Amino acid sequence: MAEPLLIMRHGEAGPGSPDAARELTVRGQEEAAGMGAWLAGRTDLDLARLRLVASPYRRAQQTAERVGEALGVPAETLPCITPDDPPQAVVDWLLEQDDDRPLLLVSHMPLVGALTGLLVEGRGDRGLGFPTAAVAELDAEVRAAGCARLARFTSPADIA
Repeated sequence: MAEPLLIMRHGEAGPGSPDAARELTVRGQEEAAGMGAWLAGRTDLDLARLRLVASPYRRAQQTAERVGEALGVPAETLPCITPDDPPQAVVDWLLEQDDDRPLLLVSHMPLVGALTGLLVEGRGDRGLGFPTAAVAELDAEVRAAGCARLARFTSPADIA
């Protein structure tokens, strides 16, 4: 696959319980909307073909909704990308996908960091620290462990 894989952490979330029901703060909503606008302004991404997939947790769904509004694409829900899911399960899911489309995953720490580390370094314990609403862009012919290259890492602070 030559299409980019974008891995995004949800925007800032408030405290609460249960964890799956935590919602974005006002700042988190602004972060998500800002990153969506930034992505929408990119001419190097094929946004018409972009697939947007989010964790079922409320804060990730809210982030994906804001990004999807900016990009004009609907968000899908993927149950295996919650905070404590194993990154290898996500890689297995990526390998099962047979469409060659750009893909944006909206999820959580520690998964986004571990997944990025696994795809780039081949090890989930060498992942990146993701600020809220940050996006890692990976290039890979095959979306498998150790086969990707980190092309860009952008946080809301980088576009402000």
